[in-house]
Amino acid sequence: FPVTILSMTIKSVLHTGFKVIDDINWEPGQLELDVWEVSDELNNLLISKHHDYGPKNISQAPGGPLNGLRVRMWDKMARINNLLDSNRHDTPAHESLEDSFRDLANYAIISILVLKGKWPTE
Repeated sequence: FPVTILSMTIKSVLHTGFKVIDDINWEPGQLELDVWEVSDELNNLLISKHHDYGPKNISQAPGGPLNGLRVRMWDKMARINNLLDSNRHDTPAHESLEDSFRDLANYAIISILVLKGKWPTE
């Protein structure tokens, strides 16, 4: 795992699910590189945590997987709001604001996998 794309100088095709970028001399800009870097970090974190937790914490959540994810996302948003509203986002006692956003992003990814029927049950 980590997949890092630094440069695309030969004909490349990037399937984003929404559009295809197909250009012989396309070089990713800094934003694309930064997005890929953060996405790669999120993917590695999700997979690492999945190995620790397994699939059942999602698939067997009370009220179903999407309800469990909704509760987790609600809790993360409440934490984010509290840190921002109390002006403590630079000095939280536990996980950082960035960590909270990373968890929220990964819960969104898991939600999409659940909706597509791709989240394992066992």
